[in-house]
Amino acid sequence: MDWKMFVTVFGTVFLAELGDKTQLATLLFASKAQSTLWTVFFAAAGALVITTAIGVAAGAALSAYVNPKYLSYAAGAAFIAIGVWTIVVAVRTAA
Repeated sequence: MDWKMFVTVFGTVFLAELGDKTQLATLLFASKAQSTLWTVFFAAAGALVITTAIGVAAGAALSAYVNPKYLSYAAGAAFIAIGVWTIVVAVRTAA
């Protein structure tokens, strides 16, 4: 196992997930759970595992056709665009 890659991916995903909408939704489900907290935990964990598997499969498929360097540029541009869009929406709703 490539531990440097593991730590990089783990740290990046961990920090990206802190306080995002998925974590907040899970928090709300846990606070209103009529069933056990384990049900909420396993359902949320399963959903995250499946969405991550889709991301890994899509990345592997795309890298067969597109240079990973360009995928990195596209992902960076997409994150910037989402950030700008979020700021614009926040400013519009605040005004």
